[in-house]
Amino acid sequence: MQKPFDHLVYSKNVLEFVTVANEYCTFAENVTQYSKSDFIQVSIKLLPLLYLKTSMLPTVERVLDEPLDITVDEFIYTDIKDNIANTLTSHDDYLEVFNEDFQRSETPVIAYISEDMADIYQDIKNFTTSYRIGVEDIMNDALYEVNEQFKLYWGQKLLNALRALHNVYYSGDSLDDEDPAQTEPEDDMPQGGWYNRLRDEWNDTTF
Repeated sequence: MQKPFDHLVYSKNVLEFVTVANEYCTFAENVTQYSKSDFIQVSIKLLPLLYLKTSMLPTVERVLDEPLDITVDEFIYTDIKDNIANTLTSHDDYLEVFNEDFQRSETPVIAYISEDMADIYQDIKNFTTSYRIGVEDIMNDALYEVNEQFKLYWGQKLLNALRALHNVYYSGDSLDDEDPAQTEPEDDMPQGGWYNRLRDEWNDTTF
């Protein structure tokens, strides 16, 4: 007889992924609190961690016949994407090379960091919402779906966004001349939250 919490959905790697996934969702939902520079600085540290923790997830098989409920609708997705775009302003777009159209196109294929990060948010948020229900079969299928979507779709989106953000952050361009009007001084950033914990723990840390 299986003991409580013996299921793979409670394993160490899954719980660590859940923690990072929740932090990513919170970050994306509160992007308007960050300046462009702070947003990029946190992103280039959080995205590699999310990729690492997702790549360590165990393999599970789907057990339910019905698809899981979708949490992130078009309105939520658009809100997340627009807020990121407004924060990044002119640094949102980049040339996409990992695209089938790139090989056939005579002009550069343009992609957007805001769209990549919103795509990541969509799958991650759908996972965390289903996982939080606490029903093992639902948690199992949520884990299956987020893992499959990572392999087929948003894993590459994450790497594309990280590549573009890395280029912006280390390009030497000013990241403060176009910050959104709603951006507050650093002293007014939320205290005691995960943002400050990441900044304190990962300052000058390389992956």
